[in-house]
Amino acid sequence: MTRFVEPLTIEEACSALAADPWGAKALAGGTALVLMMRQGLVNPKTLVSLGALQHLRGIEAEDGFIRIGARTTLNEVAVSPIVSALSPSLAAACSLVGNIRIRNLATLGGNLAEADYASDPPSVLVGMDATCIVQGSSAQRIVPVGELITGFYSTSLAPDEIITAVLLPVAGDAHRRSSYKKYVSRSSEDRPCVGVAVMADFNAGVVAHLSVVVGAVAEVPQRFDELVTPAIGRPLDQQTVSEIAGAYAAAIDPMEDARGSAWYRRQVTEVFIRRALEEVASP
Repeated sequence: MTRFVEPLTIEEACSALAADPWGAKALAGGTALVLMMRQGLVNPKTLVSLGALQHLRGIEAEDGFIRIGARTTLNEVAVSPIVSALSPSLAAACSLVGNIRIRNLATLGGNLAEADYASDPPSVLVGMDATCIVQGSSAQRIVPVGELITGFYSTSLAPDEIITAVLLPVAGDAHRRSSYKKYVSRSSEDRPCVGVAVMADFNAGVVAHLSVVVGAVAEVPQRFDELVTPAIGRPLDQQTVSEIAGAYAAAIDPMEDARGSAWYRRQVTEVFIRRALEEVASP
């Protein structure tokens, strides 16, 4: 029988996980973990609920960052005026996860800790160079989202560590535009077959910084900064857009699953990168 505990502090939660490092699981929104338990994919001896840790919720803009508490729901992120103003692509990605029932329960921290390859927010967060504040039973550390997710449903989190917040850098003097494009091959509520996140900073009409991240095509979000470097200092014109889209499609080694073949994903990747780049190129 699974034991259920509900700590009142983050320290107590980390200690509960440390007490049973391979048998305890942290429970946030539960939209993923409970489903996996019902399907018999996981069978934790202890569920450590984070439900009483209300200080892990909330969204604030501070010191050049957006700080999002890990227990903030995806719907709260999607409708946040702060996120919509400063990171509209993250708001868009969170608004596309599952359906409203899922989004009202699923949390941003839980979404990252699950490390589902076919989820929407991670690609945007990787492209924004977002970081996670991670608390363990003995120390706190900062982990880039790009280093947090290490493979299919696997992360660099230790068994006793919990994500407490996500930090997103906001633009300084540069004119920033971002886009998230999701392609689903089955139903509108399905996980993405391909998800493309683009973020671009412009100065005087030319690209000052550009990131392109493709999700749902491999075990981790795919980002190749060397393929966008030639765009720096240039306008994001049609030739540049086509070069980047083609280079990414050639560089990615897509997986195959029920949502699409490797060949199909490669074609969709090129099309959706082009669309996302064209969107951020428009004033």
